[in-house]
Amino acid sequence: MAIVKTDIRTELDAIYRRDSRKVFATLVRLLGDFDRAEEAMHEAFAAAMEKWPETGVPENPAAWLVSAGRFRAIDAIRKRERLDASMPELAQRIDADASDESDEQAVEDDRLRLIFTCCHPALPPEAQIALTLREVCGLKTEEIASAFLTAPAAVAQRIVRGKAKIRDAGIPYQVPSAADLPDRLDSVLRVIYLVFNEGYAASSGSSVVRTDLTGEAIRLGRLLVELANDPEAMGLLALMLLQESRRATRATADGDLVLLDEQDRSLWNREHISEGKTMLERALATRRFGAYTLQAAIAAVHADAPAASATDWAQIVALYDVLLRLEPSPVVELNRAVALGKRDGAEAGLAAVDAILDRGDLGDYHLAHAARADLCRSLGRKEEAVESYQRALELTQQEPECRFLERRLKELR
Repeated sequence: MAIVKTDIRTELDAIYRRDSRKVFATLVRLLGDFDRAEEAMHEAFAAAMEKWPETGVPENPAAWLVSAGRFRAIDAIRKRERLDASMPELAQRIDADASDESDEQAVEDDRLRLIFTCCHPALPPEAQIALTLREVCGLKTEEIASAFLTAPAAVAQRIVRGKAKIRDAGIPYQVPSAADLPDRLDSVLRVIYLVFNEGYAASSGSSVVRTDLTGEAIRLGRLLVELANDPEAMGLLALMLLQESRRATRATADGDLVLLDEQDRSLWNREHISEGKTMLERALATRRFGAYTLQAAIAAVHADAPAASATDWAQIVALYDVLLRLEPSPVVELNRAVALGKRDGAEAGLAAVDAILDRGDLGDYHLAHAARADLCRSLGRKEEAVESYQRALELTQQEPECRFLERRLKELR
């Protein structure tokens, strides 16, 4: 008896969310072209919608989709042979080079290969990151633009130029050699952390978190530690695990935002915390760590506090001082200002935040205005708090954050 088509569509949608970029990465390896792989992937999902209601969902859906996409691509290439003499040779090469798609490890590793291709040094850094977020992780152009604090049109142009450079320069689809790995690692770490951040604090939409992205970033982080055994790869993995440990408590059942101070710490994921702290200790022991490891150390201080009131803010401020010397940035300075407000009082924190905003930094960053509003609220400066909450509300695109800021405004008014 045929399976109901609506049931198949629901399951196929879930498979698309979970496996589409994995399928795409393998098709890039097999077909040697981003656009051809994208077309083949969509053809494969269309074929699944036709066949699976009759045959049922295969045991390994991703492998089925890779195989279907490859065969559809070969058929399309052979149909175009008369127009391009190189097409028959290309079809034969794709057919000959195809690996056993049932090999799960080979399919998993394809995403790591694709990251290093997108992060090749021949590409500008901004193109490396934008291209990887789009092609490896499937983020929309608007989501990438939000992560970059830039215009969607600029991001789209970076992606197009990056793909053209990979094609024209014949950049290989492979993990670099041990000798080349250190030079390529920084961009890859930045990409993975941007992916994690988009999942941990979604830039827009109806959810506080996107577990598909945080889970993917952590998986890629583990692969990278295994591959590179680099202190900063360990530090980044530690940071992501420690932050992810709070995921279940960061939103209510209705999807409303819950601040760190108000979270139920008994529900934090102790396995993630334990793994993250172990990875942090490994990174610190090398004495060759950097910014990700320092951020992980700050997250570990929060994880060690049994209650918000027991947080060692003096240690957090000291860690931010080291981080600022290592990697100066207005966002790090803002985080330090918030920690300073916790250690030395709201007046000190507000002065530090105002100094950042007075310089013209972070004027369009909603969290800077939200931080200022919180500090003014705690000091009883209601009019200033309302003004800053209103400005933060104008700048945020995430629905739970909007609801949180609206509640704060309602309370003050």
